[in-house]
Amino acid sequence: MNWDQVEGNWTQMKGRIKEAWGDITDSDLQKVEGKRDRLAGLLQERYGKQKEAAEREIDEWLSRH
Repeated sequence: MNWDQVEGNWTQMKGRIKEAWGDITDSDLQKVEGKRDRLAGLLQERYGKQKEAAEREIDEWLSRH
């Protein structure tokens, strides 16, 4: 799966994202609006990750879906 598919199916993907990152809320996901860079920023903020670590985690999540 690539990010364009995630963005195109954002409504369905929100549940999977919440499963992967349990501290993310519905409100957070509304702000992300399917944008990868916003999700990476949220992971940085919420989990104290560096940008590269957040991007890598997103890539790993994508490879599993």
